[in-house]
Amino acid sequence: MAVERPAMSTPPSRLQLPPGPWRTVLEALCARFPRIPESQWRDRFARGRVLDQSGAPLPLDAPYRLGAEIQYFREVEQEPPMPGGEYVLHHDDHLLVAYKPHFLPVAPTGAWVRETLLTRLVALTGNTDLVPLHRLDRDTAGLVMFSTQPATRGAYQALFRERRIRKLYRAVAPPLPGLSFPHLHRSRLEAGEPFFRMREVEGEPNSETVIDVLERNGPTWTYQLEPVTGRKHQLRVHMAALGAPIIGDRYYPKLQPQDTDDLAAPLQLTAYALGFDDPLSGLARRFAA
Repeated sequence: MAVERPAMSTPPSRLQLPPGPWRTVLEALCARFPRIPESQWRDRFARGRVLDQSGAPLPLDAPYRLGAEIQYFREVEQEPPMPGGEYVLHHDDHLLVAYKPHFLPVAPTGAWVRETLLTRLVALTGNTDLVPLHRLDRDTAGLVMFSTQPATRGAYQALFRERRIRKLYRAVAPPLPGLSFPHLHRSRLEAGEPFFRMREVEGEPNSETVIDVLERNGPTWTYQLEPVTGRKHQLRVHMAALGAPIIGDRYYPKLQPQDTDDLAAPLQLTAYALGFDDPLSGLARRFAA
């Protein structure tokens, strides 16, 4: 079966099959993605757009196996164009570090398949083995680190899993003259309403952010934010909870209309530096936008 490759060498999404009672991969995918009709999944199998870990097309009756990694190509009929401005800071045999502009997704998600940083970098480098080692919100700009090959990917993934990497962000927000800096903000974050927002609740803290001031610019200050933990929307929720929501935030403290992107008023949050000891060489490495 020939694989139908999408335009711009759009890389496939990856999924590790979760526990479940299913007999086939098809049944598992239908349960995992209930909004996609079974007929659409059958069509993808028929066109060779559901693959095993090695990239070989799976037959329609491929048996379900717990923990097996599969690949599939997401499809969106009408995809809104995204801004340009991405660029590569570093590229070697193991890592690629790139700058992501505001509004551009890191990898295929929601309404975006081709208009993503990953797809653009695959087209630029010709390397279909590129995998992001971490994510940034679509609204956030800044540095994203990619693994360039499977052989050493696990060593770099462990940096994030074991919190052995330092990530620094810049944010523009209202002043907080009543706080002493640096300030450590700790709270418990849980899913809120709607499902894509987070909220602070009572209980044992599961999120920490170190906040410092870089510049006091009159009606706004420029802050350095260092997440100790990596909860979804952590920096945005913490700043809003302190009474200084990040300029341009359409989620916090109040949900704003999401129908269109205002390219002239992006979220004033940028991931500007990454630092770590390289797990292969042992050398200290730092990348800054």
